[in-house]
Amino acid sequence: MRLKIDSPDAVVFCIVRGMKSMTGYGRGECAQDGFKITVELGAVNRRQSEISVNLPRELEMLETPVRDTINRVIARGRVTARIGIHTAESKAVAHLNISLAKAYAAELTKLSGELNLASAVTLDHVLRAPGVFQTDEELVDAESLWPVVEKALQPALAALMKMRETEGAHLAKDLAARIGLMKSAVEKIQLQAPHTAENYRQQLLTRIKSAGLENIAPDDERLLKEIVLFADRSDISEELTRLQSHFQQFEDCRQSKEPVGRTLDFLAQEMNREINTIGSKANDAIISREVVMLKAELEKFREQAQNVE
Repeated sequence: MRLKIDSPDAVVFCIVRGMKSMTGYGRGECAQDGFKITVELGAVNRRQSEISVNLPRELEMLETPVRDTINRVIARGRVTARIGIHTAESKAVAHLNISLAKAYAAELTKLSGELNLASAVTLDHVLRAPGVFQTDEELVDAESLWPVVEKALQPALAALMKMRETEGAHLAKDLAARIGLMKSAVEKIQLQAPHTAENYRQQLLTRIKSAGLENIAPDDERLLKEIVLFADRSDISEELTRLQSHFQQFEDCRQSKEPVGRTLDFLAQEMNREINTIGSKANDAIISREVVMLKAELEKFREQAQNVE
């Protein structure tokens, strides 16, 4: 049987803006027609989206609409939904299936005779048989209870998303601080980069003199050619430009209303690629020091980004 979800936009209010973490907890409940439904939601980190729904046997057919409702607002992380049904104490009623009890008694008596058992069939034997003794929860129509379950699910989702939003704001602040430190390091590298060729020329001249080759002129063609080759090999302007672009993309992610966790994972990979290239190309002590700092901050950035939806 396919359940109809009467209000597909019922939980739209749960969708919050800004960066969100993947962890959180929410609880909701709703009482109606003598029943109380409780919903507990817990979310933890996971690269993809995974939803686990734990329902009592009486409500098992509601798994699909529950899962679909959660999917509307959760894009990443493992979410566990625990749903319970309770009967109001003042209206709790036990039910006996008399016809089923008679059938069990007859069959058990027949079996006792065939097995030549001395003991007779007792009331306790019959009551223990499946389906003879039932509670209101066991007789409930799951489809008719979906509106009640949905009403309990909405505040649970709202609380979960609020917690994820609150933690996400802290993550966003921490990630922005990491990006700020990396921007500062990149600025220092940009200031130092134009001097690398001249520093290399001076080092080369010093090594030539140390080798006793005093007759090499500073404008010697072979020397100039070597310096030009070095300048070409050590040019990191493209890598620095791409890093600046990645920093801007992070700012775009901060302003996005959509999940950005996977985008941040990708940005971290790309920034790592550019930083490694800068480190291998720039033969300069100052730049190398800043590259070490960039790698350290990027690793912290990457670890935090794995917590973002």
